[in-house]
Amino acid sequence: MGLRLKSSSTEEYKDYVENPVLSYAFNKKEGKLQVLMGLILVITTLFTFLASFIYGFKPEEIIRNTVVGFICGGIIIYMLLDASQRKLFSYDNGQKRNRFVFVYFICLIVAVFLPLISFEVWPYVFMFLILGLFSTNEIGLFSGSTLLFISVLLEKDGSYSEFFIYFIAGAVVLVLLRDLNETTKISVPIFVTLTILLVLIVGFDVLFQNRTFSLTMLIVPMVNILMNLILMMITLNIFGIYVIRKSNDRYMDINDTEFPLLVKLKETDKDAYFRAIHIAYLAERIALDLNLNARAVKTMSYYYKIGVIDGSTTWDEVKHFYIENNFPEEAMTYLKEYIEDDKKKQLSKEAAIIYMSDTLIASILYLFKKDKDAKIDYDDLIEKIFQHKTENKELYRYNISLYELDHMKSLMKKEKLYYDFLR
Repeated sequence: MGLRLKSSSTEEYKDYVENPVLSYAFNKKEGKLQVLMGLILVITTLFTFLASFIYGFKPEEIIRNTVVGFICGGIIIYMLLDASQRKLFSYDNGQKRNRFVFVYFICLIVAVFLPLISFEVWPYVFMFLILGLFSTNEIGLFSGSTLLFISVLLEKDGSYSEFFIYFIAGAVVLVLLRDLNETTKISVPIFVTLTILLVLIVGFDVLFQNRTFSLTMLIVPMVNILMNLILMMITLNIFGIYVIRKSNDRYMDINDTEFPLLVKLKETDKDAYFRAIHIAYLAERIALDLNLNARAVKTMSYYYKIGVIDGSTTWDEVKHFYIENNFPEEAMTYLKEYIEDDKKKQLSKEAAIIYMSDTLIASILYLFKKDKDAKIDYDDLIEKIFQHKTENKELYRYNISLYELDHMKSLMKKEKLYYDFLR
């Protein structure tokens, strides 16, 4: 936020608070997004009002429920805009925001009909999960809680226990299945989530039923468990195939040295191309060893200089290359950070790896260009580079620890044989 003064023709000044999220919301270039966001507010409010009216609530209860729908719908919109503006979406959700909106509307329709059946079989664990998968965990948790709250409000005898049961179970599944990838083992998180759900239903409902406890009382909760299990397994498998694997496949495509954009770079500037190849080799190995985002680091190495193709230098000038070639949003976020090089912001660890790898490769290539047969003490060169960057406080701009820098330095020293290929 920043406080600014705006002058008018009469030289009067007005103070206003600039909110980047609100500025983004009213950006004319985001027309489709504005429509989608507006629909969330309108339809959430409208459905809550209509359901409350049809279910025969009193006027004051209809007003209460409608106001809740309106406020929560507005908060969801703000969270989506904030995630869009700050690039917080998981996977490729930022590029396909309509996916969340569609899922949300389906879940909203289900939510207003759920009060007609026993709360013991509400599929909210699944609904929390799918809302989180297509946005962010925070948005999934709040939007799921909103729909759950609406379902409880629309019950004739709704209580806090119903909200508590599914809110806790929903939070657990989102936490345990955070940051899914192709190697994530989902069996244990699902088992833990559904076990907690069963315990909560028994603890808040079954034990308080006015009859003798028996195994038959667990039939309805077990139906809920089975239904959520089936829906979650189907959704996670589909999501893995069409979202997670698709993103990984795209990285494999663009990180292939025969990818058309890289070939075009090679045809335009061979030196820039081969330098990118060398940086990518070194940077990827460092990122893997430090458990950082190696595939994004490799993409950054290959493409941060792609602007040489048409003389582009700024992010606004060069971003069309990434958009036209359908780069994953994650990769575009890293590339934007590195290309913009905002002096006021601390850059990522991945950016630090690229920066130091680029510096080392450039130094070695320069020395070999002066004397192709030069005998370079690589350990000494690497030590001097790190010392120089530290003394000049250039490394202070990156969010990387001293341990990680020291580890990076050690890894670079192990690649002596590779550096000889740069002659």
